[in-house]
Amino acid sequence: MKRLYSILAAMTLATAANAQIGAPFIHDPSTVVECEGKYYTFGTGGGGLISEDGWTWNSGAERPGGGAAPDMIKIGDRYLCIYGATGGGLGGGHAGRILTMWNKTLDPKSPDFKWSEAVEVCFSDGMEDQDAIDPGIMLDPSTGRLWVSYGTYFGTIRLIELDPTTGFRKSGNVEKDIAIDCEASDLICRNGWYYLLGTHGTCCDGVNSTYNIVVGRSKSPEGPYIDNVGRDMYHGGGRMVVAAGDRKTGAGHFGRTIIDEGVEVASFHWEADFDMGGRSTLALRPLLWKNDWPYCGELFKGGTFEIESERRGYALELAVDFVRMNVARAGGFGGFGGRPQANAAPPQPVANQTLDQVKSTWPEGDIPARIGDYMFRPHQRWTVTPVEGKGAYLGNTYFKITIEGTERALAATADCEVKTVPAYTGADEQLWRIEQLTDGTFRIMPKVIPGQEGINTSICLYSAGDSTPTLAKYDFSSDNSKWNFRNH
Repeated sequence: MKRLYSILAAMTLATAANAQIGAPFIHDPSTVVECEGKYYTFGTGGGGLISEDGWTWNSGAERPGGGAAPDMIKIGDRYLCIYGATGGGLGGGHAGRILTMWNKTLDPKSPDFKWSEAVEVCFSDGMEDQDAIDPGIMLDPSTGRLWVSYGTYFGTIRLIELDPTTGFRKSGNVEKDIAIDCEASDLICRNGWYYLLGTHGTCCDGVNSTYNIVVGRSKSPEGPYIDNVGRDMYHGGGRMVVAAGDRKTGAGHFGRTIIDEGVEVASFHWEADFDMGGRSTLALRPLLWKNDWPYCGELFKGGTFEIESERRGYALELAVDFVRMNVARAGGFGGFGGRPQANAAPPQPVANQTLDQVKSTWPEGDIPARIGDYMFRPHQRWTVTPVEGKGAYLGNTYFKITIEGTERALAATADCEVKTVPAYTGADEQLWRIEQLTDGTFRIMPKVIPGQEGINTSICLYSAGDSTPTLAKYDFSSDNSKWNFRNH
């Protein structure tokens, strides 16, 4: 960050439907990490946010040292925090220090909560073209080496290596310049590629901030980091990952949290949320990948859709009798083509079949679900609605899924099947977790399986055959586990 950001006073505020709730106000958030069933992120100034469900965030996370732009990583059974003590123009200078410290837990109420003494791992003297601030940390899953990138627009982005056991600077390590024209960088590794994500643009100016997050990639953590058109980030390159949108601007300070295979969440802050008084707020978005490039998806907000199986492209529907539409065909040869009739009227649109035309043919009780060809029919149209106050998961609320125009709700059964019930009651088996996967498709999971203890985190809506939906163990490698929401 380029100058000190005034930490916003915490307040409790419920936002508009399907937006993060609580008091999600933070600047320069660290990567979201889980500790003992709760989620934590830390920001500039020493404080941070805690969430019990990944959706409702409030102040309460604690770290000493103040300073700016921390990052957090779990290594073994301990948590390593890294942060900038000064720099970034804080107090008018660019002399900065980056420090690390450990804790067994992030819960400030735990008897094990005690930060170790902070240790300096690098510094900037205020005279060189470099600023020791805004660190991002990565543990290489293939080598076990621990890397840190840091720096601001004032000079270069630099790379150093730490000892993953002590958190100290690796003996003999020499810093390396890897990028310019960005700040608040982060490092991640995936599919044999290393990615440098940098925050480009201006910060700390509310609704006028132009922050956005860009990326380059390399086959080595030491670079060079090249973007999608061959530009080196050391010469100003970078491909867009997330920019302004949805009445929010200033995306900065990227972090990546892996939930499951194929389920990833990007965390960052918005410099200004127009619907939250222009405050800086925590953002969580699905992290998607295309051709080994990351980009942020949109927050799923619900709507009315065809729910389409990735297996074959058939639609989830009620298992009811198909009701034909009696529409006369016009034109020669029974309406199949040929020369048009002389003086024939121009063709008119055919109205969709309506719920009132068919609902009397449906059974009144439970109706099974099936999968079939999509025909724009009422038994294939689903309204997906976020449900507040029924719990949540990292990045969203649960949803109810009902036939459009009705309260007939999709529900899980005790024998891991799916059915529809005549009316939505708010029962947990009628609530659905919907997450966009890294390939852009979605997994749909019931909150609970009736008769089984705890919240379900492994069983999803599954296409057991071209016409048979069921519930089965999530498998990212199988299209049976994947669905799409089509807005026809």
